[in-house]
Amino acid sequence: MAKIRIRGFVATGLLVIQTIFLLVLYSRQNIHYSDTDGKEKVHLLILSSWRSGSSFVGQIFSQHPDVFYMMEPAWHVWVTMFQNSAKVLHMAVRDLVRSVFLCDMSVFDSYMPKEKDVSSLFQWAVSRALCTVPACKSFPRDEITSELACKTLCGKYPFDNVKQACNLYSHVVIKEVRFFDLKVLYPLLTDPSLNLKILHLVRDPRAVAKSREQSRKALTRDNGIVLNTNGTKVDDIKFEVIQEICRSHVQIYETAAFKAPSFLKNRYMLVRYEDVVRDPLREISEMYKFAELKLTNKLEKWIYNITHGQSSGNKKEAFTITSRNAVNVSQAWRYVLPFEKVKTIQDVCKGAMNMLGYQLVDSEAEQKDLNMEVVLPRKQYQFSWS
Repeated sequence: MAKIRIRGFVATGLLVIQTIFLLVLYSRQNIHYSDTDGKEKVHLLILSSWRSGSSFVGQIFSQHPDVFYMMEPAWHVWVTMFQNSAKVLHMAVRDLVRSVFLCDMSVFDSYMPKEKDVSSLFQWAVSRALCTVPACKSFPRDEITSELACKTLCGKYPFDNVKQACNLYSHVVIKEVRFFDLKVLYPLLTDPSLNLKILHLVRDPRAVAKSREQSRKALTRDNGIVLNTNGTKVDDIKFEVIQEICRSHVQIYETAAFKAPSFLKNRYMLVRYEDVVRDPLREISEMYKFAELKLTNKLEKWIYNITHGQSSGNKKEAFTITSRNAVNVSQAWRYVLPFEKVKTIQDVCKGAMNMLGYQLVDSEAEQKDLNMEVVLPRKQYQFSWS
């Protein structure tokens, strides 16, 4: 009888030890794959439009060592289903974005060939997380990466590495230009599996128009989807696409500022590109704070260099990020665009410009006068959550 009791105690003890071992092992695995130190994973959507400085802001997040970043994954949806309108594609885009936030990369199977690698993703090389360990063994995780070096060394790694890398980070950040209605995102904001924040980036429509002219060919297919032309490419010479973009910014901002549901409270932030380039460290610090990130010394130095270069920003590549004088870039429309174009843009975007704090110019003389301030103080469009 005593032997049976001893054996029972031994068996129970072994079971307890085994349970503790498994719990410790499981917790270690969880920490390894989430890298969140027990904190809830943060999901950030940079919501913007084409040629609004979103690639630049995306890089500010991409280069952070705690961020897994992906640039415009919905590009794959629009390329595959280009005969539909932006409104029709909203649900497919939203579903893809949700899957990426959850590191479920099987969602791309519907939009890519069966045989694929990391380089199959649109603009993959601008993501530091896809250019460093474990996605690519050539660079350490905390290194500031360059697109050229990444393309040279990292493109042929297995596509499964994308998911593996995504699971390691405390923050997943996606930059998208293909949402035109904030309400489309409500299911993501109320999804208990997500901890979603929305950074809404806007830019002076006149500067957007100037930048779009440099990338006209790259935008014709997207223009057709925005204007619902059933797959026909469009050269936006009448500024109809910019008008739709301005309408969407008004809708998104009005909804967040004046009609916001309770679940949006403290999860929406409006940022103007002009404010970022004028005082980068201050604005980026605020964006990082909103996203629950900390600014490192290495990032601070990189941000200074990328915003104080000598380039005027006249490169024609649609998605190139180079070191340049960012303030000069933001003002370039004033001495490049003919006043008649400026007047047309102001006419189609007047409501958005008034709401977001962009001063209209009434003559060519005012346009060329760089002493005249056209970006009004931010207090005009700031709001507080009630």
